[in-house]
Amino acid sequence: MAQDSVDLSCDYQFWMQKLSVWDQASTLETQQDTCVHLARFQEFLRKMYEALKEMDSNTIFERFPTIDQLLAKACWNPFILAYDESQKILIWCLCCLINKEPQNSRQSKLNSWVQGVLSHILSALRFDKEVALFTQGLGYAPIDYYPGLLKNMVLSLASELRENHLNGFNTQRRMTPERLASLSRVCVPLITLTDVDPLVEALLVCHGHEPQEILQPEFFEAVNEAILLKKISLPMSAVVCFWLRHLPSLEKAMLHLFEKLISSERNCLRRIECFIKDSSLPQAACHPAIFRVVDEMFRCALLETDGAPEIIATIQVFTQCFLEALEKENKQLRFALKTYFPYTSPSLAMVLLQDPQDVPRGCWLQTLKHISELLREAVEDQTHGSRGGPLESWFLFIRFGGWAEMVAEQLLRSAAEPPAALLWLLAFYYSPRDGRQQRAQTMVQVKAVLGHLLAMSRSSSLSARDLQTAAGQDTDTDPRAPAQQLIRRLLLHFVLWAPGGHTIARDVITLLAHTAEITHEIIGFLDQTLYRWDRLGIESPRSGKLARELLKELRTQV
Repeated sequence: MAQDSVDLSCDYQFWMQKLSVWDQASTLETQQDTCVHLARFQEFLRKMYEALKEMDSNTIFERFPTIDQLLAKACWNPFILAYDESQKILIWCLCCLINKEPQNSRQSKLNSWVQGVLSHILSALRFDKEVALFTQGLGYAPIDYYPGLLKNMVLSLASELRENHLNGFNTQRRMTPERLASLSRVCVPLITLTDVDPLVEALLVCHGHEPQEILQPEFFEAVNEAILLKKISLPMSAVVCFWLRHLPSLEKAMLHLFEKLISSERNCLRRIECFIKDSSLPQAACHPAIFRVVDEMFRCALLETDGAPEIIATIQVFTQCFLEALEKENKQLRFALKTYFPYTSPSLAMVLLQDPQDVPRGCWLQTLKHISELLREAVEDQTHGSRGGPLESWFLFIRFGGWAEMVAEQLLRSAAEPPAALLWLLAFYYSPRDGRQQRAQTMVQVKAVLGHLLAMSRSSSLSARDLQTAAGQDTDTDPRAPAQQLIRRLLLHFVLWAPGGHTIARDVITLLAHTAEITHEIIGFLDQTLYRWDRLGIESPRSGKLARELLKELRTQV
């Protein structure tokens, strides 16, 4: 609390100096500086109000002797009054200064002064007396006239901008770059006003023919902040134009999404899906240029976390939302698949793009075999494969969680000899950097574990310890090794699907979850499995009930 008090005092001095500079000069530079700082100043006002409301008037002036000067300077600045919620917060702060029962002339004088400033704020956006008399003569009340006038002005400017866009190189009819820049600057404090939306949209889609961007950087920053905080409603076409012409805003939108995902509950794909759809990024990514930027940022996150399961799951959900948006936008692709996935085989991309929901269940095994053949050709035979190498093919494969997460399930639910194609696919999914020999060893290991599990599924007496031993999970092998993660997945699938697995499920998880990291891994598996079952409509009542119970129990432990 003491540190907060010091910080507020430092901020107070900073903004007092700023307001004095803004008050003494009304040059273009001071206006630009005001616009750049509007969001930060509003945040300061919020903090100020939180402090003022806890004090009486006398204490306020003891703590901040020049508070009246600071608020007065802010109230006479039209940019501040017009910006977002600043007017409202200023009113709150002023009300904190009022003495409900003034004890002396000084307090009465202060009350009168506050009332005067409040009157100024409430009338700041009204026109002069002559205009008011004129509109009354026409039969319009100010409350009806001024919003209509603002709306018409905005529509007129938006129309002029659209014509400017259509005129192209007709320089006689084009709006000058200086005017476009000026309009964008004027819009900064007004971005969140609904009536100004058409003008903001028109500015974003109006492309000039100058070699450099003519709209003001603070305009782009204000628009992006309003989009991220849901304080403006723009059509998706305008958002796409905006992110295409201002890459830093697109990157900030992605970072904002990452921040929301990090701060939310881990391993909850339903919530992740809501965040992703709410970000507008999947819809905007239908444009290949935006898709490539988003794709690259996901790759960086994946590499920096060494392929963390949570990041893979997030990428899979994003891809699903992206494909839904792509289908909604146009049944036939406006852009060739090669523009989205330039370094991968088109035939592989086409197969993976099939939603398992649209493929008969009886064909799932065959489709997975076909995916494995195409991936193996791309990874091990570079003459016909991907220019991007194994990791490029792996990154494409992990995007499509509907197929990627289905392999282990298909292997365990079949009593037949495990197909080599599916064993290869599973080994590649968990260890994409392995060479042929290492991958072959993993396939042998997985085949042996599957054999033990299938034999135990026919046993009349199952124990968690025997299952762990059969799967080789009781050794001193590093539990973080990809092969060990793969085998844990097989065990978890087994206890959910095998007839006798349900009775020992809790014991198996107790033996497996000997670290917090593995506990989170198991929670993630259960959440992803339920999410996928729900999408594909393949949930078994008993397995689904068990998975939900286990998920609930484990979440209470972390």
